[in-house]
Amino acid sequence: MNRFNEDTIEQAAIQWLQDVGYGYIHGGIIAPDEPAAERDSYNEVLLISRLRTGLERINTHIPRSIRAGAVDEAIRRIQRSPSQNALVNNHAFHRLLTEGIDVSYRDSGGVIHDKIWLMDFGDPSRNEFLAVNQFTVTGVNPRSHAKTNRRPDIILFINGLPLVVIELKNAADEHATIRKAFNQLQTYLDDISALFTYNGLLAISDGLDARLGTLTGGWEWFKPWRTVDGERLDPHSTQLETLIRGVFAPEHLLDLLRYFVVFEQNDSGLIKKVAAYHQYHAVNK
Repeated sequence: MNRFNEDTIEQAAIQWLQDVGYGYIHGGIIAPDEPAAERDSYNEVLLISRLRTGLERINTHIPRSIRAGAVDEAIRRIQRSPSQNALVNNHAFHRLLTEGIDVSYRDSGGVIHDKIWLMDFGDPSRNEFLAVNQFTVTGVNPRSHAKTNRRPDIILFINGLPLVVIELKNAADEHATIRKAFNQLQTYLDDISALFTYNGLLAISDGLDARLGTLTGGWEWFKPWRTVDGERLDPHSTQLETLIRGVFAPEHLLDLLRYFVVFEQNDSGLIKKVAAYHQYHAVNK
């Protein structure tokens, strides 16, 4: 593929995401104050209506008479942040994502203990996968206390939850390197930390090279994803297309989020890890 500018990269990425099963909407269309607004303010990062609809759709094991109330309580749980620390909040959310949210209710046999699930890991088609570009978020930098507006290039939502942030740079501009995409993510972490409470994975690309990482991953831990099927290396024209088809296709993404993202405590604190492509395919094989 010829080198192209950032907008062209973004449009190509959106097309590849649609190819693997995502819906698409421009962030400006659902912005606050727009006729089709899906948020009350730019501080909000959840698409609440989509989240509520998704949870009611996939949690049909909860009796209909109490399902709406149980879903509302689950939404309140994930909106409550236990800490001022983005990583602590992210760890807490990851547990809710992968372990479900406990609920209890009474029926004729007594008290039933059950779970509300935030997504259907077994059947990707029961979830809503949505790519949103130019999604403006307002936050406050904790060091400067300055209010900031940031606009990540592409955010991937599952059932209204912003689980992936993709940052793109122009490969044709020698000053706009993939490393600058990584640095831009670090700026977002400072300025709009609320977005990263719910983050599962981060991706960076200049349209040709592409790498995958996590909130705590330094530059050296952002790695290419070199295969879609685990058999052939780089079957597509760019690493970005391979990353999208190999990681963000719904069945792969759900699998990675549930089984291949881990948190560990070491001497420097809490760290978050994601499997590399060869580990992911070797384990599943």
